Amino acid sequence: MYLKASRIALAQTSAVLGDVQKNAERHVTLARKAIEAEADAIVFPELSLTGYSLRDLNYEIALDPATSPLLAGLRELSNEITIICGGVDLDRSGAVFNAALCFEDGELVATHRKIYPPTYGLFEEMRYFSRGTQIEAFESRRLGTIGMLVCEDLWHPVLPYLLAQDGAQLLITIAASPTRLDTGEDARSDIPENYTVNREHHAAYARLLGTYVLFVNRVGVEDGVGFWGGSELVSPSGETCVRAKFFEDDLVFAELDPNVIRQSRQLSRHSLDEDLPLTKQLFEEIFNRNRGVEAPNLTEPNPVT
Repeated sequence: MYLKASRIALAQTSAVLGDVQKNAERHVTLARKAIEAEADAIVFPELSLTGYSLRDLNYEIALDPATSPLLAGLRELSNEITIICGGVDLDRSGAVFNAALCFEDGELVATHRKIYPPTYGLFEEMRYFSRGTQIEAFESRRLGTIGMLVCEDLWHPVLPYLLAQDGAQLLITIAASPTRLDTGEDARSDIPENYTVNREHHAAYARLLGTYVLFVNRVGVEDGVGFWGGSELVSPSGETCVRAKFFEDDLVFAELDPNVIRQSRQLSRHSLDEDLPLTKQLFEEIFNRNRGVEAPNLTEPNPVT
């Protein structure tokens, strides 16, 4: 399966810190609005079910999204619309993860646990979250083959590359990208610097990988930190199909067209011509070289003995 022609809603929201029930109720309300607008799917920001600045509260509100009664309404509504959102995922071992969750047909169908929780500058995620270790595209009945990332993951090029090579034609990143309110970035200029930098990434990935790139960022203020919004869908040509407002809640809609993917890849074949066996060999050589181990020569036949 590849990308399906579909209509997708970008739900750029704030969150009530630590109140999963209230946030889940708002998810349901917005998802119903998206259904009324004939959307096939709706995407919310990073940690949209919990708020971002949780710290030790993570351990109190972590849950199993597949069974938690707090998310029963979301699971039920996913029979009518695919719902992708962010929450604190509880592992059987007791570890907690910053995760992207996909609900469809009444159940949790996919989870991506953030692989690169940042701990620098404003961020301290590694103090509270464990790291995910898996990356995989999956089949959505309404959207086709897609992949999910969480915020910082998109700053590591190998992750979107791997998702695209695994068949994803829509890369969905949910984010809580902040800007300090006391640095001057809260002046609410027409185009925040944060957006300019992030958009360059979105356009580059979309063009190089021949995919749609969907970015849903949150808004609002928590603990002296503001979130700038600017959620968008970028086409394989690098053009912005739709963009949400800056610094404000917004619900915008975009159309996904598999023909756009096909035409883009036919006009510029680099994504089709990727040599995965060579890439694997080069990764192994670099991995071994950096550890002082001589890499095997995979291009030469084995000697006859």
